Amino acid sequence: MKSLTKKRTKAILIDLAISSAVTAGVEYFLRKKVKSEAVHTLITPTIVMWTLEYAQLRKSGQTAGYKKMGLVLENEDGSKPTSRQIIKRMGYRDTVSTIDYIKNRKAFEAEEGAVLPHDRFSGTEVREV
Repeated sequence: MKSLTKKRTKAILIDLAISSAVTAGVEYFLRKKVKSEAVHTLITPTIVMWTLEYAQLRKSGQTAGYKKMGLVLENEDGSKPTSRQIIKRMGYRDTVSTIDYIKNRKAFEAEEGAVLPHDRFSGTEVREV
């Protein structure tokens, strides 16, 4: 695993911890109104994670985890990613990217870990600051 990929992994774990804490707070209020356990298990965590990630990436190109690890998400030309790119990236990462990893682990990371399949799909890359 490349150095940049290790930093990206640590960053996503930081973001996941923050998202989990926010999800716990949101679920506290939702449990009174929504009785479906599927909502609390599948939908709420995904919506919270995507909302936090989208807001942070749209504002500064960094999530809290990326900032802590010294990383930034950019377009291939170095500009800030668009809303569409961020949404495509999150959707691909949480669905198809897992299949890409299972099919071909060796080709999963490109450009020293700066481009993973979801980055390639959305036209973005992660760089160190």
